[in-house]
Amino acid sequence: MSALIVTGTDTGIGKTVFAAALTHALGAFYWKPVQSGLEEETDSETVARFGRVPPERILPEAYRLKLPASPHLSAEAEGVAIDPARLLVPPQRPLVIEGAGGLMVPLTRDLLTIDLFAHWGLPVVLCARTALGTINHTLLSIEALKARNIPIKGIAFIGEEMRDSQDVIAAFSGVKVLGCLPPVAPLTPEALQAAFAGAFEARDFL
Repeated sequence: MSALIVTGTDTGIGKTVFAAALTHALGAFYWKPVQSGLEEETDSETVARFGRVPPERILPEAYRLKLPASPHLSAEAEGVAIDPARLLVPPQRPLVIEGAGGLMVPLTRDLLTIDLFAHWGLPVVLCARTALGTINHTLLSIEALKARNIPIKGIAFIGEEMRDSQDVIAAFSGVKVLGCLPPVAPLTPEALQAAFAGAFEARDFL
């Protein structure tokens, strides 16, 4: 593995917790290019806490925006123009990059997150819910990735395992199911690492 992107079919599905576990499992660096919302714990802080990732492996965000909203709105609220030229993939390896929300989240009025991913050309791990609606959301996300020739490493489901939904998505998309991270309660670094190790094979991400 050199670098890969962790993205999701939607916001709030648990991809940051997944990214924390993956970063720990691979001994990787972590980078969140654009952080929207600073009042609560940031994604970098969550990854550091639950992934037990030391500070030197948490790379600074290119943009830190206060408003918890789509990056294009957060930036405009502060009079900031997100410059794609600043969103260059850091050289540190191995590297886990976490996108903001889902694939179609606007970074600017002219640039979607998925188009930045296409420019980078890095493989993507697509995080998906297991709850109702995941078949539609996941297949649409995969279609969008394929349309832009973005390599897909596989799908990481998050939630209570729903075998039929997972099988249907795999059959229609032809994309590998990497595993399913179950609910972890209480959520602690140790419990998360154990759940990840039981659900995924680290070599599948390499």
